[in-house]
Formats: sequence, structure tokens, C-alpha cells
Amino acid sequence: MPKYMFSGSYTKEGVAGLLKEGGKARRDEAERIAKSLGGALEAYYWCYGETDFMCIMDIPESAKATKLALTVGASGSFNGKLTPLITVEEMEEICNTDIGQFTLPGQ
Repeated sequence: MPKYMFSGSYTKEGVAGLLKEGGKARRDEAERIAKSLGGALEAYYWCYGETDFMCIMDIPESAKATKLALTVGASGSFNGKLTPLITVEEMEEICNTDIGQFTLPGQ
């Protein structure tokens, strides 16, 4: 099943909600969301610095993962990023994939 990393930094409103509900509530909600999309929450971490949190979810369809990122981003609670994750085996397959010959711009 495809894996996605969601990461982000909270806005003022998001921090207020976090302080009110606590960190475990955010993790539990991420787990509930992943399950509702037919997937699972693999990991959830809080971070220091520019990124406040990151989680890794298994989500069966890229359209669902993207819609989740758009929906959460539109809430204004945090500025987030969706990163598809590629396994070592998938990268090996990618590296061995023949895409034929083509001319790059300027060549």
C-alpha cells in the first residue's frame, strides 16, 4: 500500500487547538482518518523547529491522500506538505525502468 508523509507547521489557530486538545488527540484523529480512508497510521511524531509534526500513513489511493491534504490545508489550522514515500525496492524498479530515448530542451 502506498505510504505518504504528512508534515506541517501549525498556525496560531492550530496551536490553540493543540493546547486545548493535547498531542494525543491529534495522533488519535490522524489514526481515525487513515482508517476511514482504508489505510493505517504507521507513525506520528512531534518536531522542533520549522516543522511541528509529521506522520506516515498508508493510504490505498493517491486521490484520497491528495484530497486529505487539500481538505486539511484548507482548514487554516496548519501549513502542510504531502510527500509520497518510495521504498528501496520501488526505487530499484524505477532505476531499472526503460523510458526510451528523447531529446531534452537545449540539446
